[in-house]
Amino acid sequence: MGKKKKSVILTLCLMAFMSGSAQEKDVEATVAADIVSQYIWRGQDLGHVSFQPTLGVGFKGLSLTAWGNVGISDAHDTKEIDLTLAYSTGGFNIGLTDYWTDEGLDPCNRYFKYDAHGTNHVFEANVGYDFGVASVQWFTNLAGNDGVNESGKRAYSSYMEVAAPFRLGGLDWNAAIGIVPYTTDFYDVEGFAVTNVSLQATKDIAITERFSLPVFAAVCANPRSQKAYFAFGFTLQP
Repeated sequence: MGKKKKSVILTLCLMAFMSGSAQEKDVEATVAADIVSQYIWRGQDLGHVSFQPTLGVGFKGLSLTAWGNVGISDAHDTKEIDLTLAYSTGGFNIGLTDYWTDEGLDPCNRYFKYDAHGTNHVFEANVGYDFGVASVQWFTNLAGNDGVNESGKRAYSSYMEVAAPFRLGGLDWNAAIGIVPYTTDFYDVEGFAVTNVSLQATKDIAITERFSLPVFAAVCANPRSQKAYFAFGFTLQP
């Protein structure tokens, strides 16, 4: 059986399980979209003004989420589709993400091409724990269009982030620092490097009695590349 069929069957089975075995009150569904002035990911500049939709369903700690990105101001910006299967219990979480972008090893940008040496997909595993005052997440690429190390071999590129949420002046804040622990051209680093230092603030602005608009602003610096960014955005959610 091909990988395309396996992926489709796995997704259908998960959705059938959630819909068939769960009470409606136990299922959580999400549909939303962010509009951002700049697409910054882990200290990297991936695009200009962008539209980023989210669709997700969860059941008792198990979740399946689709996330996308498409450029608004520049048609050449990254087009992206991410699928994440995750599980969380208490403060612990674990997940597997399939990233696909229109830039990679396949010149035709085919979504259903999973050839190890010709795909645009990157498969990443993550594990983390939320201690309340701060959370720690570790991410490692397992397969697909990963970067290489100094020897030209698959780097199994990794990224670790520590984030601390807090409330100040009527805003919800989140401070984070991210590191790449070893050489990989996936993150354009040679050895250990700090690639992300960020601070984001979010506030819900009341539009009507039943609808509010979350807006956010973030300052991000990448000490490795000597770049800094200031982004603004808002979230549309029913």
